[in-house]
Amino acid sequence: MSNRRSRQSSSSPRISDDQMIDLVSKLRLLLPEINERRRSDKVSASKVLQETCNYIRKLHREVDNLSDRLSQLLDSVDEDSQEAAVIRSLLM
Repeated sequence: MSNRRSRQSSSSPRISDDQMIDLVSKLRLLLPEINERRRSDKVSASKVLQETCNYIRKLHREVDNLSDRLSQLLDSVDEDSQEAAVIRSLLM
């Protein structure tokens, strides 16, 4: 693992502390769980990253659920019906 880290750091530019703080601040604004807290509340970078991963997992589950529901809906309508045409137009 240390070999992998050394290769990564030598091949990619190093992110400064200021850039890291800026990126974490931007992530914080995107996360509903953390963004609802007061601005004065301090949240660690590791907590922001953990919440980011949780939020991405949640979004993936929502996409999967919507995909399943859409498949069920498409299976239940006649291919030549007006409902199918509406669904196809929404997907385009």
